[in-house]
Amino acid sequence: MERKNRPEYALVTGASSGIGFQYARVLAGYGYNIVAVSNEACMEEKAAELRAEFPDCKVRPVVMDLGRVEAAGELYDLCSSEGLTVEVLVNNAGVYHDRDFLDDSEAFTSLILLLHCYTPAMLMHRFAPDMEARGRGYILNMSSVTSDFGAQRLSTYSSTKGFLRMLSRATHVELRSKGVNVTCVRPGAGATTLYNLKPAAMKAGLFFGYIITPERLARKGVRALFRGRAQGTPGLYTKFLDLLVRLRPTAALRLIRLLRIFLLLC
Repeated sequence: MERKNRPEYALVTGASSGIGFQYARVLAGYGYNIVAVSNEACMEEKAAELRAEFPDCKVRPVVMDLGRVEAAGELYDLCSSEGLTVEVLVNNAGVYHDRDFLDDSEAFTSLILLLHCYTPAMLMHRFAPDMEARGRGYILNMSSVTSDFGAQRLSTYSSTKGFLRMLSRATHVELRSKGVNVTCVRPGAGATTLYNLKPAAMKAGLFFGYIITPERLARKGVRALFRGRAQGTPGLYTKFLDLLVRLRPTAALRLIRLLRIFLLLC
């Protein structure tokens, strides 16, 4: 696809690796300049990779911990002070756990609530009014297929992703008449380091289709966003699981437990 240069920026959180980096690549391919945000120092190196692949793309790397109450305001002020017009906001930063609720520390619970709920909501509060004033904007929130049910050992994770899903659904209706589209993307497992899977487990998941590559996920997510959809559920397995949750939630939970055991044994 030929890149058509735009003056606007797409802001992607969690952009130093995995799905977030692929979102930045896809949006750069659409012609957007990129504000790439991560708490990892390698963000500078990943920004250099984006510039090498897209020489006409302006990339502003931001190393920032978004797991703080002040983070959204600081990020918005930085963009405003540098005159960066953010037309696309991708709330992707997050953490994952596989533990019972009471085994999580209070510090981790606070972090996941900030990363998955508070900071995305505050970033929307900051950037959406500017999009509304211009009559054009796009917001993509990364939720999860687990947002439909309380998966065992994913209690806080699935609950916070449920918040993002409900927030996206409501604001999609509230903002679409003002030129701002909000899309919730609900993937299953992505082929990233987030889940700490062994290579054999990752290979099996990709082969059987219940793990999706970050590149494919990002392409499908951005396509759903620009088509004005309220929700995107990439991957046939994820769509099947989504349907099973609605029809037979107990069976869906059983399937997820079996898949977890299978992946751990690989």
